[in-house]
Amino acid sequence: ILLAFQVRLVMKAHSFIRENVPRVLSSVKDKSSTVPIPRISQYLYFLFAPTLIYRDNYPRNPTIRWGYVATKFAQVLGSLFYAYYIFVRLCIPQFRNSSQETFNLRGLVLCIFNSILPGVLILFLVFFAFLHCWLNAFAEMMRFADRMFYK
Repeated sequence: ILLAFQVRLVMKAHSFIRENVPRVLSSVKDKSSTVPIPRISQYLYFLFAPTLIYRDNYPRNPTIRWGYVATKFAQVLGSLFYAYYIFVRLCIPQFRNSSQETFNLRGLVLCIFNSILPGVLILFLVFFAFLHCWLNAFAEMMRFADRMFYK
């Protein structure tokens, strides 16, 4: 989690520098009186916005739909509880049974193959909970309106 967070911050810093350095250099080259330096509030909004491309201004919704936010957080909780249920019902019994037997390669391979499908389902649930529900909830709370930005 920490590594993913650091990678996100490095990508955002790269985007911020890539967008602002050419503007500053061109204004210095033209010897203009004002240098277009972004405000701290713009940078802070960019750090928390669910985008990796820096702009000075993003389209914003006029209001926050709190019902939508509550629905997305409920979906996150539902996904986590469902992943927990799958883990407890399908994964733990496989490894609990294997720990009581003597070690053999056949039992290990069967245990791993029986855990592949629940593991993939848990992976999909975690991706859905974070990438769709969590990020959309925070985008709504920040009034970030550019949901189709990457299309």
